[in-house]
Amino acid sequence: MTTPQQSAVSRPPTVTDGTPAIRFAGVHKNYLAHGESVAAVKRTDLAIAQGEFFSLLGPSGCGKTTTMRMIAGFEEPTAGKVYLDGKDVTGVAPNKRDINMVFQSYALFPHLNTYQNVAFGLERKKVAKDEIKRRVGEILDIVSLTGMEKRAPREMSGGQQQRVALARALVNRPRALLLDEPLGALDLKLRQQMQVELKRIQREVGITFVYVTHDQGEALTMSDRIAVMNAGVIEQLGTPRDIYERPSTRFVAGFIGTSNIVEGTADRVENGLALLTYSQQDRVVVPCGSAVRAGDKIEVSVRPEKIDLHRGVPPVSATGASVLSGLVNEVVYHGTSTNYTVATAAGADFTVFDQNASNADDLADRGDRVYLTWAPQHSYLIGV
Repeated sequence: MTTPQQSAVSRPPTVTDGTPAIRFAGVHKNYLAHGESVAAVKRTDLAIAQGEFFSLLGPSGCGKTTTMRMIAGFEEPTAGKVYLDGKDVTGVAPNKRDINMVFQSYALFPHLNTYQNVAFGLERKKVAKDEIKRRVGEILDIVSLTGMEKRAPREMSGGQQQRVALARALVNRPRALLLDEPLGALDLKLRQQMQVELKRIQREVGITFVYVTHDQGEALTMSDRIAVMNAGVIEQLGTPRDIYERPSTRFVAGFIGTSNIVEGTADRVENGLALLTYSQQDRVVVPCGSAVRAGDKIEVSVRPEKIDLHRGVPPVSATGASVLSGLVNEVVYHGTSTNYTVATAAGADFTVFDQNASNADDLADRGDRVYLTWAPQHSYLIGV
């Protein structure tokens, strides 16, 4: 494996004064569709730090690929500016931006072997042969392809071909690498392995990665920060933990993982907690600080893995846990957990992930009455 001293050679010169690697200032992009102007990206301000693994996450048509193409220079903003290392590159051609891209289609040259594919860009730049040999050997070591220099693409697995494409992009020492759903063609197990590999490679080479995906799991696994996009707008920007644990909009709560959302009126607010009651025994408690007053209509979300499912009436602790009764509509066994769909007294169907470690022989069945409980800190307000 490459030593820290060796991998440091691969790192491009970096800006160390806090200047973002990539910055959007009021970037807006319109397209013409059937004679009408359609906004693909809307008035976006964004700063991506040097050496950051940054993901653009969202459904098809949300604007994430257009955003990446504007970073690369393949699309020009209708309005606003794009900066790389503090320099305005709006209008600068893609081949002048010191940025490389890796696509879902690896686009390897089938008639060239691994070494030749990786060395191709350096040879075009007329880099000295000794320098090419050193840099190709170094990057193949980093992507764990040492010993496969003479293999043709057809002789390699999908994951190995993906690493060749990465090595070819990284050997040029770009200031940033853009990756447009590069793992989409791989099977699930290999995709999961490559997620870990990509993060390791990014740490070793120290280059800013900007990753486009619609897969929430990929973004959560690899990213330092994530921008969740919807209809051309960044709805939330933060760390994976922030976005998962505290989604700021209903869209983010529903798109990132699975969320249970209930609506109601705050009947009482005490000690920074709002209480929503649905019956004498059914209630939801949510931390609210000073953001909610009694009588306010609010939306509350809780993740499925935070909920405990009880087949009998649970004891309600003095801390004031949330309690909802309901009927089981669906039971799906997943091995490590059993997933329930429960029609609750709050008027919303809840999904519950119940771990099988201790109760694999005591599963609820469809039609059973159950009780769901969770601690106050596992509820969160949406849009407040």
